[in-house]
Amino acid sequence: MNQPHQPYPPHQPYPPHRPRAPRIPLWVAMYHSVDDTTDDDPYHVTVSPSRLDEQLRWLRDHGLRGVGLRQLLLYAARHGDTRGLVGLTFDDGYADFLDNAVPVLRRHECTATVFVLPGRLGGDNAWDALGPRKPLLTEDGVRRCAAAGMEVGSHGLLHVPLPGAPEHVLREETAGSRERLRDLTGTAPEGFCYPYGHVDERAMRAVREAGYAYAAAIDPGPLNSVHALPRVHIGQRDTAWRLHAKRRLHAVRRAPVPLAPVPVS
Repeated sequence: MNQPHQPYPPHQPYPPHRPRAPRIPLWVAMYHSVDDTTDDDPYHVTVSPSRLDEQLRWLRDHGLRGVGLRQLLLYAARHGDTRGLVGLTFDDGYADFLDNAVPVLRRHECTATVFVLPGRLGGDNAWDALGPRKPLLTEDGVRRCAAAGMEVGSHGLLHVPLPGAPEHVLREETAGSRERLRDLTGTAPEGFCYPYGHVDERAMRAVREAGYAYAAAIDPGPLNSVHALPRVHIGQRDTAWRLHAKRRLHAVRRAPVPLAPVPVS
């Protein structure tokens, strides 16, 4: 099995700006909760630890390795491709990420980006009206995720949709959440994730102005950029053949992302 080149270390800056921004096909997987699954999961946000183990094993069997989004973008900016690498993201900052996902990720020598809600630390997923209540990471849990080698990004403060939000809410959800995470971990997060995947030009501009180097969406359409990265949902039903199909279809359905390397804080 061919091993990919080693991605840049977590704190190495982006390469210098180049005149033309390369357009890179990025495959980024979107996870949420990692826990024992039940029928009471109407939003399909839960993947069991055993299924995650199977999915990461499938990646490795196909010469791929999961990394956090920052590492993926750094590699793409330097090499002009993402040879052997897949971005792994976990939305909402569930407490089970630390307890259940991190051990599996480390077993397969993978890293990931966990997007947390600094305004709800120690709370639960109250925004999911129909789903089961799931505890979120505490402040200590967030620090432990970072200490385990995982990238911590912002998912906003309270998991509210940004398009149409009042200006003061938009600032708090973007710049305010970044400052809270800087105070918590000692490092300002470089990645943002739009709640519900909802993004428009105004929200994307607020994220850029807040200092984020990139932002994750789901299907941003014409906004497809380093501040509106497309991702593919991965769930409990995604066995080997479905992963293969999703990987092939992602390259067809999502346009390559134009990457303009910029310095990060």
